[in-house]
Amino acid sequence: MQFKNIPRDLVLKPLQAVSGIVERRQTLPILANVLFEHKGNTLNTIATDLELQISAKVEVPDVGDQATTVAARKLQDLLRALPETSEITIDAKDSKMAVKAGKSRFSLQTLPAADYPRLTMSQEQLQSFKLPQKLLKATLRLVEFAMAQQDIRFYLNGMLFVLDKDQLVCVATDGHRLSYATMPVEGNFNRQEIIVPRKTVIELSKLLAETDDPITVDILANQVRFSFGNIELTSKVIDGKFPDYNRVIPTAHSKIITLDRLLLLHTLQRAAILSNERFRGVRIGLHPGALKIACTNNEQEEAEEEIEVAYEGAAVDIGFNINYLLDALATLSSNEITIALQDSSASALFTVPGRTDFKYVVMPMRI
Repeated sequence: MQFKNIPRDLVLKPLQAVSGIVERRQTLPILANVLFEHKGNTLNTIATDLELQISAKVEVPDVGDQATTVAARKLQDLLRALPETSEITIDAKDSKMAVKAGKSRFSLQTLPAADYPRLTMSQEQLQSFKLPQKLLKATLRLVEFAMAQQDIRFYLNGMLFVLDKDQLVCVATDGHRLSYATMPVEGNFNRQEIIVPRKTVIELSKLLAETDDPITVDILANQVRFSFGNIELTSKVIDGKFPDYNRVIPTAHSKIITLDRLLLLHTLQRAAILSNERFRGVRIGLHPGALKIACTNNEQEEAEEEIEVAYEGAAVDIGFNINYLLDALATLSSNEITIALQDSSASALFTVPGRTDFKYVVMPMRI
């Protein structure tokens, strides 16, 4: 692979787009590499972990068809360390890649492109739809923080996508809290459910742009493909049955308050400083005219806060993991938040006034 005096970013930007999935420790050494495929005027940069594959294409000078693989992190770190306006020359041959920029010279080891494993692409397309990138990015952000991490219930280590008629529903839960968001899609689709792995969701969320440019989502047999701009992200889906989220979301809570989101967020952040570092418990007391917040820790230290609220019903005291409340309040951008409670053993429902496209459920905890 040979390029003479091309802008640094022509190689660096696609490399940054794909290298996020490259793990530092690999069972196969070649998986620490990225594959560069040069055909005609197109340079395709590909990375995979055998569950997820990302490719990014850019236009480059036509110097014949060639391919090689090189260590993703090393090349990315080298290119990032060069001045932004650098022009680079790349020459890959005899298991080495020479990178030159001005008076800087680097030599990296390569591995044969023929040995690079590729995700086997499913040919069976079940459904396909488009939506604006910024809409999907915003929706993923509202839901992704509730995904489980390394749970033995493997189907929780991802996000449920439900395509139904003219909307897409995204749901995530770790068994202690659940986040739900919907967005409209153009068309009328048969109901389809897939569970997208956590790593895929996080990479997709990072790569999506804050633009109205479209992203195409193709639901395949045992796979899902996201295509946007010059990037294509293909992932296996999790084979399992996601919990029935409609049974988890409360519908009849009678103790309801609406208050300033940032006021509640900052109040909880202060109280969290003195919460138990292991259990992270917070006591929430809803009383006529007041929302009381209290945290204690093993050193017998206490934090007590009180917020005035428009509420005249019966009092209720309930315990929560304070991190679960902070995650949702920090993720939202609304001015106000509505909280619906019932009793000390019932989950709390957080919604945004005037919006039906977001719901967040938190289970109580004993304190």
